[in-house]
Amino acid sequence: MNDSESVWGAVDAAISAGELKATSERRYVQLEQASGLKILPIRWLWPGWLARGKLQILAGSPGTCKTTIAMSLAATVSSAGCFPCGSQATLGNVLVWTGEDDPADTLAPRLVASGADLANVFFIRGTVDGGEQRSFDPGRDIGLLVEEAKRIGNVQLLIVDPVVSAIMGDGHKANDVRRGLQPLVDLALIIDCAVLGITHFSKGSSGRDPLERVMGSQAFGALARVVLVAAKESSSVEGAPQRRFVARAKSNIGPDGDGFDCQLLETTLELHQGVVATYIAWRGAIQGSARELLEAVEMDEATGADSTERNDAKLFLRGILADGPLSVRIIKADSTGAGYAWRTIERAKKDAGVEARKLGLKDGWVWALPPE
Repeated sequence: MNDSESVWGAVDAAISAGELKATSERRYVQLEQASGLKILPIRWLWPGWLARGKLQILAGSPGTCKTTIAMSLAATVSSAGCFPCGSQATLGNVLVWTGEDDPADTLAPRLVASGADLANVFFIRGTVDGGEQRSFDPGRDIGLLVEEAKRIGNVQLLIVDPVVSAIMGDGHKANDVRRGLQPLVDLALIIDCAVLGITHFSKGSSGRDPLERVMGSQAFGALARVVLVAAKESSSVEGAPQRRFVARAKSNIGPDGDGFDCQLLETTLELHQGVVATYIAWRGAIQGSARELLEAVEMDEATGADSTERNDAKLFLRGILADGPLSVRIIKADSTGAGYAWRTIERAKKDAGVEARKLGLKDGWVWALPPE
């Protein structure tokens, strides 16, 4: 008889003798039969990108407008606007917990510039405890935040910037990260909202897998159900706007890859004298893995690549689209046959002002030249 058989034999004998009866009444493992579960779909706030009841991460290098992108998404939810894919958001309230930017002179102006309804955006400023105010601590105060969220009702999105603010221990230790993020995950489930945490890439991580580049422990990327990345190019060709984009590096609950081009713009707020704010203008869909898209902009930064190939690719792209829109599948095949790397074609698309269009829910993407 092996050790395992002897252990279970002793357990069976104890049960038969009634020795474990008292213990089993106080403490036991709870099982739930799968056949008794009600099968449910993922509840999307932004289809394919932000899910209710889940934690999402938005990561990128400094200066890639992660916070401005988050404010754009907050504005969309607060005003029932349209997400970059064209789908309309469900009108709802947004909670913002920030430890880096001032709400009054930075975040609120960006929200206004993005078209937000400020009445539907709430900043977490602290916790009142025993008549005294202190910093918000998710480990201690998540229950209080749930109460406030239920009081205002219809909370669709919580933005945490930076998400490392939720970690009381070492952000490079998996156990500390999981312990710190668990209250946010619990909150998402309880009030059925999407949680978007913002963080940085680690220094000197160019070229690595995007999930490995998220600063701190890999538990940040592991615990999040969707990981988004933001990036920008260091320069543009022939005066074209600086290219920026958001891409999907990971999704455990849907497709990954692809993204959306965007541009950082600046405006003066008409109703707020002397206030200038930045906002995000979405420019269309892009295709490719997050790693490919990041390499496309970081390659030029690292090597100072000549723009001749991009100019040639721009002329090539304009040529094949001169007679009308083409599917991305055909464009990929033609560009490969012509000897162009797909990352070069993606950048040439931006330089040439080519637009990405979705023909329908079941149809693929096409590219087309803009109207003259």
